[in-house]
Amino acid sequence: MLLGTALFLGPGAGVAWASAAPAADAQSDTLAQANAALQAGEADKALDLLGTLPSNGPDAARTSNLLCRVRFTLEQWDAAISACQQAVKLDAGGSDYHLWLGRAFGEKASRASFLTAFSLAKQTRTEFEQAVELDPRNAAALADLGEFDRQAPAIVGGGMDKAQAIAGQLDKVDPVRAHKLRGDMAEQQKEYAAAENEYKQAVAAAGAHPAVAWNELAGFYARRQRYAEMEQAMRSVMNAASREATNHDKRAGAALYDSAGLLIETHQDPALAATLLGNYLDSPVKTEEAPAFVAHFRLAQLKKQLGDPAAAERERKAALALAREFKPANDLKPTRESPEPNPQQARN
Repeated sequence: MLLGTALFLGPGAGVAWASAAPAADAQSDTLAQANAALQAGEADKALDLLGTLPSNGPDAARTSNLLCRVRFTLEQWDAAISACQQAVKLDAGGSDYHLWLGRAFGEKASRASFLTAFSLAKQTRTEFEQAVELDPRNAAALADLGEFDRQAPAIVGGGMDKAQAIAGQLDKVDPVRAHKLRGDMAEQQKEYAAAENEYKQAVAAAGAHPAVAWNELAGFYARRQRYAEMEQAMRSVMNAASREATNHDKRAGAALYDSAGLLIETHQDPALAATLLGNYLDSPVKTEEAPAFVAHFRLAQLKKQLGDPAAAERERKAALALAREFKPANDLKPTRESPEPNPQQARN
């Protein structure tokens, strides 16, 4: 039987099988490079690498998922949804594939008209729920499902009772996220003392990696307009992030980026926000959760606000050098420096 198969395949079959393994290794290497580019915020490089890979084969689902995540960072929600749907189609058993499809649906829903958002919200929850069913220990999927249930009405599948149940599941796999979810629920219900306690418990549960949890506590203080306590918590973020960055913990980078975002949202201390973004961009802990090209874009806005148009334009160009399709950076109009006054006019 084996002999007959060999004869049927012909004399070139051995060469084909021998070359298959190197080809697979090359594709895996390209995927690894694309993921590294995504983490570094190099969207163009990631897209170029993914464009060289085949649309079928054993790595096709991973390729589609990575493509989805690059499009997600670029805020191209329809393209992200399309790529994530392809990943799920190719590998319906991938928990993270459903998670990212749910995230893409959710982002589009948050910007859609009421009727469209209703349908997208239901699809969002379906994908989060599927991700959890496939892997009950997927902490990111549990957290996203819990946040959805906390915010969404029952008509699209949400509800506080469901969020509370998810918090119980998170207790077993990620206590920090469990406390964060309970803090969010308590704050939503205006139980502010209980919410503050949960955010503080998240910091304690984080152990040697508290930067992200400190940032959640700072966000609570900002929403309560307790700015002195917010600034104190943010100092803790920076101290913790500095320690964590030495261990190449990407959560440290996300904490710096999110802290800058918090200052921008609350219109507090733009100079500090610019420093935080600069520290993030100079750090070795960049992550897709905090796209470097978005950090450059935000820094451009801050430099413009701080009266440094030349620096603003440099940061805008830096964003586009990493992600030429990033629309906000393309839409940000360059600010020209005011011309030096004519000495004769100045005297007059």
